[in-house]
Amino acid sequence: MDNIDQQNNDMAIRRLTAEDFEAVVGMDAAAVGRPRTFYFERRLKTAKSRPALYVQLGAEQNGRLVGFMMARQIQGQFGRNEPALRLEAFAVAADVRGQQIGSALLSRLEDEANRLKIAELRTTASWRDHAIMQFLDHAGFELGSELVVDCQVTDQRLATQGDNSSEAHARSKVALSALKPDDLYDVVRIDKGVTGQRREAFFYELVDEAMKDSAVRVSLVARIDGIAAGFVMARTNFGDYGRTEPVAVLDTIGVDPDYSGQGIGHALLSQLFANLDGLGVERVETVVANKDFKLLRFFYNVGLKPSQRLAFVKRMD
Repeated sequence: MDNIDQQNNDMAIRRLTAEDFEAVVGMDAAAVGRPRTFYFERRLKTAKSRPALYVQLGAEQNGRLVGFMMARQIQGQFGRNEPALRLEAFAVAADVRGQQIGSALLSRLEDEANRLKIAELRTTASWRDHAIMQFLDHAGFELGSELVVDCQVTDQRLATQGDNSSEAHARSKVALSALKPDDLYDVVRIDKGVTGQRREAFFYELVDEAMKDSAVRVSLVARIDGIAAGFVMARTNFGDYGRTEPVAVLDTIGVDPDYSGQGIGHALLSQLFANLDGLGVERVETVVANKDFKLLRFFYNVGLKPSQRLAFVKRMD
């Protein structure tokens, strides 16, 4: 991998290595109030297996790691067509704040985005996290055009939605199963029917991750009479954006237009929520374009609502 070291007033910006693990966990724990060892163990393991998708940077000063920033490439998640770098975790040691270390890390992340021909940085943050809000504002981020929506996985609206209706009867015919490698063709086919595009590379990445780390991916396929008619791609998130509790992130959902109106989307989310509840995951969230009224109506109908988190974007010239 190419060298991306950058010197600035005795500070070097470099890629994180396995030797940085304890320093990263300690710095993050000081920032969020508790250690998130499991999250960073999983994060570094996944990044090692898929290095092309991850950018993980550290700021070193006088031989000491004093800051880090982690981002991942996203392509087709949340219905997007253009790639972006999603900023998921960063921190600066308390005793060196005010020295523009976060800005230096972000500048190098932007250089990496340009090298990868990616035009946007994206992230989400709680509107109550005033320090992060100030950093994003100073760094040139703006509110995105997407809405973050979420809910408790124990929400009962899915369980009762459509009772005594033809949709509930149709839903009883839906067979649900965990995603398998053989489902890739059907997922791509269904997605093309919904979006008009073939996104094999994007879905291959998601399916590959699901097979290699079932604790992260919790994706499902729905069939009617043996024919794949819908899917949901989701992952458990153990700490992105400074969160200390696991959250499930719904990356994409699709129902074959030939099977619309048969309760497949509701059946997929109902089973997904049940599975997440069994894993001890309390919340599920996703990001939706603010003008995608059909998808927003579906999510609101099953119990999701506007989150306390906001979506931010920085576009590079």
